[in-house]
Amino acid sequence: MDLHDFNYIKDSQALITTIELYRSNLKPKGKIYLFLDEIQEIKGWEKVINSLSQQYKVQYEIFITGSNANVLSSDLATYLSGRYVSFEVFPFGYGEYCGIKKLEKNKITFLEYLKNGGIPEIYSLNNIELQQNYIASLKDSIILRDIIQKNNVRDVVLLGKLVDFLIDSLGSPFSVNSVVKTLTSSGYRTNNETIGTYLTFLKEAYFIHDSVRYDLKGKKILKGEKKYYLNDLAFKYYLSSSFDFSIGRYLENVIYMELKRQQYKVYTGKINGKEIDFIAEANGDKKYIQVTYLLSDETVINREFGNLELIKDNYEKLVISLDDINMGNREGVKHVNAWTFCK
Repeated sequence: MDLHDFNYIKDSQALITTIELYRSNLKPKGKIYLFLDEIQEIKGWEKVINSLSQQYKVQYEIFITGSNANVLSSDLATYLSGRYVSFEVFPFGYGEYCGIKKLEKNKITFLEYLKNGGIPEIYSLNNIELQQNYIASLKDSIILRDIIQKNNVRDVVLLGKLVDFLIDSLGSPFSVNSVVKTLTSSGYRTNNETIGTYLTFLKEAYFIHDSVRYDLKGKKILKGEKKYYLNDLAFKYYLSSSFDFSIGRYLENVIYMELKRQQYKVYTGKINGKEIDFIAEANGDKKYIQVTYLLSDETVINREFGNLELIKDNYEKLVISLDDINMGNREGVKHVNAWTFCK
């Protein structure tokens, strides 16, 4: 709906009128395919889609996209229960990045991907200033259009500061309460309810994803601290105020998003006071994963492999790193080079 020719489609009546004009003027034969982008911009869209999906004289196959998870999921469940299939679409993964740019999968190209991320428009911009300006504009568009306007956010400055905090704190465990303390100590007036609501808005707009903590021994979700990851690392690389490249955090974000692409539900684990970076579950399958920049010495090796060795079941256990060589297996825990894990 971003094309100027379609700017008049603001409500359900304009949408159905346009579809009827298409049918009467072009007289298509057979099944009609409709592709509607940013559908949430059209008031009453769900009633039109519901009506078309139940027509018997004309057969429609309808594809709709939107940039707000809550709006789409709630309306689809209400009006199209049992008659739709939903997919989450993420920025390009490392395998897609290599395919588009015709690159081999190896450590060098993987490090390039850590910086460039998976937003396709970046690949056509030939200098870092243009890339940085584009990502900044994209961030502003998401915050202004998909969050502030839709949710009537009053404290725009506070939301912007929260976004900066999340970008700089990538992959660090923290609670809403700790964020409030950090922001109030910097002179911002806020509370747990406001920050919790803003985090929800950012998740619904697909700017961030969270990983809740799970106690493997007690088999329960732990309240409080979560880890947050960016939908794409370009927001970190081009917009971070931190001078530390923190490659381990970048790697952790990439592995988290790769698991999401593979349709896993992802948790952060805890066992006997030790942290497991990721517990990934999907269709009865489960993986336990530790992510580290390099297995640089015995202390790091014992920590990363040792934490997983505490888990006494037969599901797959992986240590993923950027080491040049593969360290093999230890006590059933397998070492994997990051560029081979990402499909």
